[in-house]
Amino acid sequence: MARTFINPKTDFAFKKIFGSEQSKDILISFLNAIVYNETDEIQDLTILDPYQAPRIKGIKDSYLDVKATLANGQTVIIEMQVLNVLGFEKRVLYNAAKAFSIQLSVGEDYTLLNPVIALTITDFEMFSEAPDRIISRYRLKEKNDLTDYSEDIELVFVELPKFRVGLDRVVSLVDKWLYFLNCASQLETVPQSLKAVPAIEHAFNVAQQSGLNPKELEVLEKREMALHDSRNAILKAQQDALQQGLQQGLAEGERRKAIDIARSLLDVLDAATIAQKTGLSLEEVQQLTEGTHG
Repeated sequence: MARTFINPKTDFAFKKIFGSEQSKDILISFLNAIVYNETDEIQDLTILDPYQAPRIKGIKDSYLDVKATLANGQTVIIEMQVLNVLGFEKRVLYNAAKAFSIQLSVGEDYTLLNPVIALTITDFEMFSEAPDRIISRYRLKEKNDLTDYSEDIELVFVELPKFRVGLDRVVSLVDKWLYFLNCASQLETVPQSLKAVPAIEHAFNVAQQSGLNPKELEVLEKREMALHDSRNAILKAQQDALQQGLQQGLAEGERRKAIDIARSLLDVLDAATIAQKTGLSLEEVQQLTEGTHG
């Protein structure tokens, strides 16, 4: 059965839903829910580098972030990350620091810098030490008494796998947005509880697969295939590492067993015979002998 809605977790789909010219109400509702605890802190914003119909060539670098400037001058960077790649934590910090620093031209005063929020949504767990905390927030703080040094750079993380709420228990606006991100591509119709939020209903309308043009459908297919291949490559690497570890463990276990047998024979057989019987080298057996008499 053909899908009704595209998967918001793919970079292409995420930017189309949250970063299009017509997505302002969607992004405002989403940010107010996730970043500002369901308050109406954001009244207006400007989407920077809005989504455009993709060119097939070079799509890899075309859909990384949704960027917006709030009415108060603050910059928000939103990234959807499906794969846990090496150095990802540093990349988040780098992107936030870069967004903060590029606000100034040469010679401009530092007081002109506006705060930056980097909102990162992951389809994997980043902070295993807090298994029940879905949304995490970080700022620069004093190490001992945790007083703020600055609120100019804030990192906000949303770990989607930690959200395990079924549709029957989705109540808050945060829950509704997280349910949309996690489950939209699995739905055939928009649930009434989500349709009651105009911005979420609008997000479902933007996410309708039937509304994509042929180029967009091709990009979506290529991105999902690339993610599938990347997941399989990571899984294979993990399986290979596990197998190698098992083999090394077995080999180490056999070696320890041989050493124990050799020690039990030190007073019975000569070193050369022990080495032959256990598979240890003559030097290794001699070292055991020296250790026994030392």
